[in-house]
Order: sequence, then structure tokens, then C-alpha cells
Amino acid sequence: MSGVRPAARRHLLSIADLKRDELVELLALADSFAEVVDRPIPKVPTLRGRTVATLFFEASTRTRLSFETAAKRLSADTMSFGASGSSMGKGESLRDTVETLDAMGIDVMVVRHHSAGAPHQVARWVRAAVVNAGDGQHEHPTQALLDCFTLREVLAERAGGQAPEDLDGLKVAIVGDVRHSRVARSDVLALAALGAEVHLVAPATLLPCALEGWPIAGAGAELDELLGEMDAVYLLRLQLERMSAGLLPSLREYAARFGLDAERALRMKEGAVVLHPGPMNRGVEIDASVASSPRARVTRQVRNGVAVRMAVLFHLLEPAGSTPGSPEGLAGVAR
Repeated sequence: MSGVRPAARRHLLSIADLKRDELVELLALADSFAEVVDRPIPKVPTLRGRTVATLFFEASTRTRLSFETAAKRLSADTMSFGASGSSMGKGESLRDTVETLDAMGIDVMVVRHHSAGAPHQVARWVRAAVVNAGDGQHEHPTQALLDCFTLREVLAERAGGQAPEDLDGLKVAIVGDVRHSRVARSDVLALAALGAEVHLVAPATLLPCALEGWPIAGAGAELDELLGEMDAVYLLRLQLERMSAGLLPSLREYAARFGLDAERALRMKEGAVVLHPGPMNRGVEIDASVASSPRARVTRQVRNGVAVRMAVLFHLLEPAGSTPGSPEGLAGVAR
């Protein structure tokens, strides 16, 4: 197992790796798979004979199950790896672990790790395609894709027609613990690339130390200043497990200034929606009544996540030379 082996396939490690046209292409592909998800029997033979392994070195419910569901609906074989109970408990390194799994002929490794950059390292060591399912405080690209897909649906509802290619003109406030959020980093890149205007709303202690290079319209405003202008309010979970002492006076004060309660929700723009990557801290960043209101698209995000991840898996494994969305590439998807 010595030496660095070249990757035989492309990977999805960062939103920054995707050009705007590629983002649009992936979202259009997800439209095709969303139709599959809505079928009475939501399964197609598109990836029959391929193997997708989920390697989660950090706890997850939504992302892991979403990827596994997506793989199974494409008829791929699945493997699920957790560090607990594995040879890593005996001292085996990350490299030896992933190279061992790679030797089993896995086609895609979906990797979540508590260390930023871990999926990038895995991609250098294995022949399988690698998908970053969240690495430390760095990125979570498929979450950003499903969020953009969900916002396209919102625009389609407003227009009473087909979803647009991009999010041009949409105003989005990302609220909360931006500093520790991999979701925020990926969403800012994806939303801005698709034409949205992005604002970061957070106490100064929960903003990144430097925002140079972040394609945003503004940062640090109070939530009440922007509520009436935003088309979407994206609430982030307070990641208390990643925080050092002293970043917040109290959860009560945070909720009073930055939480979306019922009164604030009434002041939102007509047709504006609420998003959240989960898990939600009800009563902190979001009131229970708001989480259950028609504005909230949280469960829709989860549902869309399956279609988007189906699109990502297909995109990484589509037959060489095929055109994404073509009949030969989408064999088994059309009715």
C-alpha cells in the first residue's frame, strides 16, 4: 500500500471546485431524480453493479441516511463504515483504513470527518471517487447543493412554472454560528455563484476572523434590520461542541437577538421561507411554531437531499463520453 495512487475518477470535495455551469447541470440532473423519488416505487437500475461506501468518522443522521438512500434508489450496493468498533480502535491509521476499503473495489467513498481536509487526503490515497460529506469547519458541498435546489423550488412556486436555472436576485440571510459552520461556507459559495445576494447575520464572535474572499453583500447586521428584505432566512445551529468559552453571554440573549421567533416571522417578506440544515435547537435559533409553519422548508430540504445526492453519485459515475441527462446516461430514469 505504499505510495500515492492517482485517482481514477473525479471527486466532489468543495463547492469551489464547481463552475457555475456545473452547478446548474447538477441541479438540472437532480430535477430528473426528484421525479424518481416521487414514484410509487422510487428505484432505478442506473448504478446497478456499483458500490457506494459511507465512511463517517463523525456522528450523523441526515447526511449518512440520505446518501445511503440515494445509492439504494440508484440500485447501487452500499457499505456503511463507522470508526467505532473498527480496526481504528486498535491503532489503524486513516490511510490504511481507506486503502483497505478501496481494495475491495468500492466505486464511491462518502467521507465525513471531524478534521478539515480529511476527504481531500482520502482522495489522494484511493482510486474511488470521493464525496466530502462534511469535514471539520471547512465545507459540506452536498448540503449547499440541496439548499440551492430547495430555493429554486421556491422561485418556481412564485412564478407558477418551471424552476429557473439560477438564483439571480434572490436575497438570503445566513444567521447564526457562521464561524464554526461548514454549511455556511459551502452555501455562500454556491448561492453567490448562482446569483443570489448573501448576508451573514451573527454576533461578531460567531463570524469568521477574516471575510476576505467571501462573496457576500454584507456581514454583522442585526436580524431585525434585514428581515423584511430577505427572500430566505437560513438559520444555523449553534455548535456549542466546537466553541471555546466566552463567545456568547448566554443562550437566552442569543435567542433574543438572533433567534427567529413567531413575532419576527410575522415581519418576514411575503413568500419568504425558512431553511435549517438540522438538527434544530428549538427555542434557541428557531421557535417551535416557526419550525412547524408553512414558511419552514426544513423537511423539504431533507427530501430534496436524496434527489440531489442521487444526482451527485450519478455525476461521478456516469459512463465515459455520455452527456449528463442524456438517454444513455440516464438509463432507467425515464418512465
